[in-house]
Amino acid sequence: MTGTVKLEGLRALEEALAQIERTATAKAVMRRALKTAARPVVDLAAALAPEGPTGNLKRSISISTKLSKRQQRANRKLLAEGKAAVEMFLGPDYKQAGNHAHLVEFGTKPHRNRGQFAGTMHPGTAPRPFLRPAWDAEGRPTLDRLGKTLWVEIEKAARRAAAKEKG
Repeated sequence: MTGTVKLEGLRALEEALAQIERTATAKAVMRRALKTAARPVVDLAAALAPEGPTGNLKRSISISTKLSKRQQRANRKLLAEGKAAVEMFLGPDYKQAGNHAHLVEFGTKPHRNRGQFAGTMHPGTAPRPFLRPAWDAEGRPTLDRLGKTLWVEIEKAARRAAAKEKG
């Protein structure tokens, strides 16, 4: 499924970010804005995720700047042209939830089991999407919030920089 998103005003945001002297400060501003803007997507995804016997999947959905080594390998393949200046990731933390969130999101087809139940047939599972519906509902509002939040964070950083210069 593909979609088109049109963002306006990013050039002005980019110019304002460039005015912040230190790159580390600009990245921190971007991270804070992204984290704030994406919070409703994470909250909705957690609300939509099935409880399961342990509740780990639901509790593990978060926003982070870090990926597991396995996720990093997959991400490098997706971003062949290079690393973005600031990246944020949202979804299940595989250390907390286990390595099965994608199986819940997309379901499984019938298959022959391995391991403890080797040779038996698994009937497959129906998809129980939680991330895609959260993005479908909150994606556009998130992008709108991001622009507003970025301006707020840029203004705060500029005030802090001015205060440091003054005194």
